[in-house]
Amino acid sequence: MSTTSNPTSFKSIYIDFKAITKAGLAISVVFSSIAGYVLGFNDAHPFSWFVLLKLAIGGYCMVGASNAYNQVIEKDLDALMDRTKNRPVASGRMSPRLALLAASMLTVFGLVLLYTINPKTAMFGAVSIFLYTSIYTPLKTITPLSVFVGAFPGAIPFMLGWVAATGEFGIEAGTLFLIQFFWQFPHFWAIGWFLYEDYEKAGFFMLPTGKKDKGTSLQIILYSVWLIIASLLPALGRTGHLFLSPIAAVLVLLLGLWVLFYSVRLYQIKTAKAARTLMLVSVSYISLLQLVYIVDKFLR
Repeated sequence: MSTTSNPTSFKSIYIDFKAITKAGLAISVVFSSIAGYVLGFNDAHPFSWFVLLKLAIGGYCMVGASNAYNQVIEKDLDALMDRTKNRPVASGRMSPRLALLAASMLTVFGLVLLYTINPKTAMFGAVSIFLYTSIYTPLKTITPLSVFVGAFPGAIPFMLGWVAATGEFGIEAGTLFLIQFFWQFPHFWAIGWFLYEDYEKAGFFMLPTGKKDKGTSLQIILYSVWLIIASLLPALGRTGHLFLSPIAAVLVLLLGLWVLFYSVRLYQIKTAKAARTLMLVSVSYISLLQLVYIVDKFLR
């Protein structure tokens, strides 16, 4: 009997762990941190596979902990929405106490790992968890400004990699932060648009005007423009050791115009399909932009 029950239980635990930590999102965030690390290392701060491994695992723990805390806090609200009602805590498969224990263990383990890289990396990891769980999450049912607050912890991973590589927070890390900060808005407002009715069931109003209207779509366009500007700052030669060659700058500009095109498209037709397309484009954009930055570093 044990031979048949154990594999099932281990499989269910694995599936619930992926769900409670939102593994897909966590892995994409870890990719941003790795990209920042690859951009940050240099002769003075040489590359280390061991540090990179600690950053990846510690970063996953930070994101996973934030998501687990979030699912404990919002368990009753998650149960109201189609996209979240099957999450472990909301569905009752995992008790809030167990989820909280998992989140706490992830927090401690992740912070210790990041601290062994350097104290600043651990500090920013801790700030990310605090902002996400203690400020962003409660604000989601109060004001659309929650997205602005949530953009701060969401923008930390790209910058975190640079801090892990160099032990310093300067103009370079600040620029990486700024890029991912502005990226949050077209990305999450697109999600808020096509999931508007589902969010409405739980009292979440994620769009800046609270509605799928002209005002929201105009703000998406505005932040897409700011994103393009921020992403091109390294091409001006005023961002310390973070550079972008003219060819790479053209590629980054084209990527930004790709996002802007679909932002304008959403303004024109205002449909859920257009919003979903913009979301998918934005996901591709941030990964491709990071790859352009990395390739450009090694080809210069």
